[in-house]
Amino acid sequence: MLAFLIILAANAAATNQDWHPAVDPALLRQIRQDSPAGLMSVSNGAPVTYCEVNSTLNKPLIRNSFLMDHVTSMDRERTCVRTVHGQGSGAFGFFKVTHDLSHICKASFLKEIGKKTPVAARFSSGIAEKGGSELSREIRGFALKFYTDEGIFDIPGIVTPMFVVKNPLYFVEFIHAIRKNPALYLADPMKLWDFVIKYPEAMHTFLLMFADRGIPLSFANMPCYNVHSLQVENEAGEVHFIRFHIEPFEGIKHLTTAEAQKINAADLDYYTRELYNRIKKGDYPRWNVSVQIVSEEDVQKHGGLMFDVTRVLPKCDFPLHLLGEIVLNRNPTNHFAEIEQLAFCPANLVNGILGAPDKVYEARRFAYADAQLYRLGPNVQKIPVNCPLHVPTEYSESPGEPVSYESTNKRGLLKIKEEEPYNYDQAAELYENELTGDERTRLHENLILAISPASEFVRERVIEILEMIHPDLAYQVAKGLTSTMAE
Repeated sequence: MLAFLIILAANAAATNQDWHPAVDPALLRQIRQDSPAGLMSVSNGAPVTYCEVNSTLNKPLIRNSFLMDHVTSMDRERTCVRTVHGQGSGAFGFFKVTHDLSHICKASFLKEIGKKTPVAARFSSGIAEKGGSELSREIRGFALKFYTDEGIFDIPGIVTPMFVVKNPLYFVEFIHAIRKNPALYLADPMKLWDFVIKYPEAMHTFLLMFADRGIPLSFANMPCYNVHSLQVENEAGEVHFIRFHIEPFEGIKHLTTAEAQKINAADLDYYTRELYNRIKKGDYPRWNVSVQIVSEEDVQKHGGLMFDVTRVLPKCDFPLHLLGEIVLNRNPTNHFAEIEQLAFCPANLVNGILGAPDKVYEARRFAYADAQLYRLGPNVQKIPVNCPLHVPTEYSESPGEPVSYESTNKRGLLKIKEEEPYNYDQAAELYENELTGDERTRLHENLILAISPASEFVRERVIEILEMIHPDLAYQVAKGLTSTMAE
């Protein structure tokens, strides 16, 4: 104890000023480095005696500062689990511009070819709870945080280029449909089919989930889509809309149900382990970043279809424009601090990106922010992994007096009229022309496996929905169900 006080005094004298480590982090770090090795203290910095550490028997526990500090710290060392996408892992890296987009968007991190922006990525399960298997068939999350020189820009994406519903009111029902039965807390896949029967537009997304997209080969083979048409503007104030497509350099690849079950028996954390090991050995995963571009004239021609999150923008009409690449080259050094406390929000936007005019986006802006306040508290934006690296600041004529950031030619979000969802045409196109013959066969097999435990009424209603998408899809699944029921 005496040695510790001598070190404090010596450091204070060396500064030749009033010593206050709380306002001098460099001095505090030096003090810690010079402190005796192995000196244990409680949270207020007071050293702990040998007796307090080694014995609590036959002594008043309330007076043992070390025990009280130790236990209360453990009680509060974890935050509550995410409401959605609770099971997940991530890594860090950079985004590099390879093609200039300044004629469309004035965001600085998209302008200069060769410019690099730090990024954080989180890959997550949509169904599995924290500690569960990573290998279930589901719609997974893939979120990205760009630490731009104008602030934080987030893309909370998923692995399908479309979403299940366009009315945000139905999102709560969707989340409850994929969760465990609240009465017995057991998995109940029949709730999903009840949801599909009620909101058949969701089947467009589930076709991909029950095909190969449902179980990726690895995180490095997962794509990321933001599903919204984001309104952007250039320096002249001209408005366009873009959809991000972030697709793996190695291609979108999958595991079959049988392969996933085999791996799952040996390693529930297969994806996380594979990502960590490949980054550790320098085999960095990478993704191409592209955008589809929609003009105001396109919006006038096609209307609200350009913003329907249950539909895709056809690539034949809106081709991909390569923008850059993302490389993940650093594993987290503390999973809780860097991944569990990582928070994404669609409202995190930068100059030149205004958001999307659809109601799902509007609802997500509120829902994500509210969930983070509940999960991480009011200082969520002050957690280091959520802090911007650069904050644009302007100053008034008075030295040191900041003023608000001024952005030129900023228009408000476009106001749109959203119609009732209809996407059977695109679901049919996906089934007939985008899936290969082998993919369709695996889709049939997975649907038959998932629907067969349902009641006859539910099976008939699902077949009716499949019939509206494509007659062959309904026929193949119905034939497989008949065969399965006869066994």
